[in-house]
Amino acid sequence: MRVLVSADMEGATGTTWPGDILPGTPGWERMRPLFTGDVNACVAGLFNGGADQVVVNEAHDTQRNLLLAELDPRARLLTGRHKPLAMMQGVQEADAVVFLGYHTGAGVHGVLAHTYLGAGLTGFRIDGEHADEGRMNALTAAEHGVPVILVTGDDLTCAAAARWAPGARTAAVKECVSRYAALCLPPARSAALIRERAEQAMGDHRRHGRPEPVSGPHRFEIDFHATHQAAAVALVPTVEQTGPCTVAFSAPTATRAALTFKICCAIASGAAEAQYG
Repeated sequence: MRVLVSADMEGATGTTWPGDILPGTPGWERMRPLFTGDVNACVAGLFNGGADQVVVNEAHDTQRNLLLAELDPRARLLTGRHKPLAMMQGVQEADAVVFLGYHTGAGVHGVLAHTYLGAGLTGFRIDGEHADEGRMNALTAAEHGVPVILVTGDDLTCAAAARWAPGARTAAVKECVSRYAALCLPPARSAALIRERAEQAMGDHRRHGRPEPVSGPHRFEIDFHATHQAAAVALVPTVEQTGPCTVAFSAPTATRAALTFKICCAIASGAAEAQYG
C-alpha cells in the first residue's frame, strides 16, 4: 500500500509566525527539526498501520525544508520545486494521501492562514463555497480515486477538514489564538498524537478501501489585494475579471483547475509592488 504525505510547514508543530517558516531565517532553521519530527511521526504511524511505501512530497515554499539526513529511512523524499502537480505530485501512484502541516485559507481565522500566497490573495471559492489549499488538493486526490486519510495542523484546520475530507482522521498539534499565536503541544506530545492518528488512519483505509474516482467541472473564484493584480491575471486564457479585484474561471477537471490557479497566483505575485502590493 503506497501512501503520499503532502507536507506543508505552516501547520507543523511550533510554527506560529512568518519568521518560523521563511527559508533562510533563524526561526526557520529552528523549526526544521520540528517539521521533520512531525513527518517522521507520521511515517512511523503509517508503517505501523500497514503501509508498504511512503513518499513525502515537500510542499512548502522552496520545497527544500525537511532534513533528509534525519528522515525515517523507510520513506522517500520528493523535494524541490517545479513539480507538475505541485503539492499533489505523486498522487498518481498513491493509494492514500496525508495532508501534514496544513493550514486554513485566506480570509478566515487560523495560524498563518493564507491561500498559496502569503499575502495578496484575500479570498478563494470553489463552486461558490469558501475554499483553501486543503479543499483544492482533496479534489485533485478524489479525481485520482485517492482518499485523504489524515490531516494535521492547528485546531481550525482540522475542523475545516471535516468539510472536504469527512472520512479523514485529524491531529491538531496547536490551538489557534490568532494568526500569529498558538497554544502548542511540545514535540514529544505532537509526535505521539500524529503517530497514533496515522496508524488509525491506515486501519480505516484498510477497512474502507479506495473510493471510485470523482471528476467533473469546477469554477474557481479568486479575490486579490489590488485591482491591477486581477487585471494582470485576467490576461490568462479562460480567466475573466468579474470584479475590481476578482477573477474567475471554469475547468473541466480539478487537476486542470488547480494548475490554472497556480498560474494565476504566479502572475498576481509578479504584478505586486514591494510596498503597496
